[in-house]
Amino acid sequence: MQFDLKLPLLGFESVSKMELQKIDEIFLRLESIGEGPSFTLINPFALREYSFDIPTSLQALMGITPESNLLIYNIMILQTPIEKSTINFVAPLIFNTDNQMMAQIIIDNRADFGIADPIKNYLKGTDNA
Repeated sequence: MQFDLKLPLLGFESVSKMELQKIDEIFLRLESIGEGPSFTLINPFALREYSFDIPTSLQALMGITPESNLLIYNIMILQTPIEKSTINFVAPLIFNTDNQMMAQIIIDNRADFGIADPIKNYLKGTDNA
């Protein structure tokens, strides 16, 4: 599914349209249409409790209503082995599937969200030390 960016992605201000491709129930691929970056995304709700408020100004910009169908994902930096990969919980991507609009926001003042949280902290059966 293709989405129009309503706010630029941090560091990629020239990107205006991206395509979201589901890999499985946890992972997705986000690629710019044309030249630009691609990202591996992860479903944060599969890993941890995750909630935040979407600013009213962004709700208006993206046409978000209480009935809107939203998807929330986080960018993951893949490493080998996978346990060394990190997740950015501070800058989630919000997708409104009703009108194909997306934006990235920054969550301020949340000590429980990291910009580079190791995925090993959320994997079952690994040593979290």
